[in-house]
Amino acid sequence: MTGPARVEAVGGEGLGAVRGADDDLLRCPWAYGSAMERDYHDAEWGEPVSGEAAWFERLTLEAFQSGLSWRTILAKRPAFREVFAGFDADVVAGFTEADVERLLSDARIVRNRAKVTAAVVNARAVVALREAGGLEELVAAYRPGDAVVPQAQTTSTESVALSRALKKRGFTFVGPTTMHALMEATGMFDPHLYDCHRRGVAPEGGAG
Repeated sequence: MTGPARVEAVGGEGLGAVRGADDDLLRCPWAYGSAMERDYHDAEWGEPVSGEAAWFERLTLEAFQSGLSWRTILAKRPAFREVFAGFDADVVAGFTEADVERLLSDARIVRNRAKVTAAVVNARAVVALREAGGLEELVAAYRPGDAVVPQAQTTSTESVALSRALKKRGFTFVGPTTMHALMEATGMFDPHLYDCHRRGVAPEGGAG
């Protein structure tokens, strides 16, 4: 991929999109880290998701991303989906210590004991949460009500509140910053810069 050209920010927000030299489209700057990241930016980031497995996957991957680059997680996502049984919460909730050790020996994923254990703990919390409406319903209750300035903050009032609500339900590795990233990735608000070609494309709310 040829190098992108910088453009000025729209609306004086201090952040500007980057023009792709090969297609002339404006994108959020991080999209140019690799072709994989550009594809993710264009097709998936900021799009609503639906269903327990989809939400459990995003929650798990955002937790694994903590302290790492999103590029690393994207590259390993096929392996994550395989070892976590397509993020079927019932299956992962049944993982034993032997399963945790098996995952920690798998070089295809991020081998962090605390994060692997958190995925199992969170799967059990997802299953338990079904009696109260389920994971998707709980997260949706914390959708930001006001316009969020894209990529200008790493937490929000809503992400703090969601983090607390999930922790009360037994979830772990769900801090405010991680929950803000989850909200961005799942289109709970439009995360794209004002001059990005994807701005306004993702539907507001609903399932994708």
